[in-house]
Amino acid sequence: MKKQDLVNAILGERCSLAACRDQGRAFAPTNIALCKYWGKRDAELNLPQTSSLSISLGDKGALCQLRPRAQSDSFSLNGQSMALVSPFGQRLKAFLDLFRIKHDFYFQVDMQMNIPYAAGLASSACGFASLVLALNDLLAWGLESRALSILARLGSGSACRSVVPGFVEWRAGSSADGMDSYAERLDENWPTLCIGLLIVSEREKPLASRLAMERTVATSALYSAWPEKVRADLHCLKKAIKEQDFRLLGETAESNALNMHALMLSAWPPISYALPETLTAMQSVWKLREQGLLVYFTQDAGPNLKLLFQAQDREQVSAAFPSAEIIQPQLIE
Repeated sequence: MKKQDLVNAILGERCSLAACRDQGRAFAPTNIALCKYWGKRDAELNLPQTSSLSISLGDKGALCQLRPRAQSDSFSLNGQSMALVSPFGQRLKAFLDLFRIKHDFYFQVDMQMNIPYAAGLASSACGFASLVLALNDLLAWGLESRALSILARLGSGSACRSVVPGFVEWRAGSSADGMDSYAERLDENWPTLCIGLLIVSEREKPLASRLAMERTVATSALYSAWPEKVRADLHCLKKAIKEQDFRLLGETAESNALNMHALMLSAWPPISYALPETLTAMQSVWKLREQGLLVYFTQDAGPNLKLLFQAQDREQVSAAFPSAEIIQPQLIE
């Protein structure tokens, strides 16, 4: 099945200009995977080898505003015009091609992100999720979150997890058409959970996640053990979230991240996103734990770390990592 077939199956009679508005607008949070997605069973539909689990970061993410245009697409990111031939511009255009109601229907896309782009902070996830939500607003599809999650997945796999807030599980599914591969929110809240964004570099990473993933699956001799690792970690994380067992959550998330990066190091040619500052920060976390402070980290496909700790330890973590931006993503207001 092709992406267009799946889009047509979901939209059906909704694919019409009859209800098109003057503009569409939507925000989607970025998400941090506590149990990683790494490897596809279908590259065309972005179907994962395994399920995954994430936490969204509150007001950190992407705000997308869409307007219809008569001639050619126009893209901007944080107020700067984006060339249609740029890598992100090409991805946006290819994605929007799936939703053009007629061949001469174009889009003006203005996106604002308050996180670094392509630096391992799931910018593609919140970008494509906000784009799908804005399309839903502009074209008045009236879709539920499950369908929107599937559509967002076609732009970027982890974007399906940014359609809904909170703790989110992306179910891998098994169907060839991908209709059972979507994200849904866990009915749990953990207001004292803190995440520290430890940015060691805002530069665009040297190898896109998609390419790193493909190389890892194709060449890593360790990859065959990854699905079982994920199954065990998912069980532990759900238990930790339900029981608010922070030690279990932190140990599982850190172990899962280190295993994913070990897979990349075992690929050929090897892949490493870590910078010297990344490794120094990891060692600092381990030293703090030896001293009795419960702080853990996770790392996605980039050099930056996300610290995991509890609100009661915020002052100590801030003292150890003064540059970290601290978020309580599920703080009850």
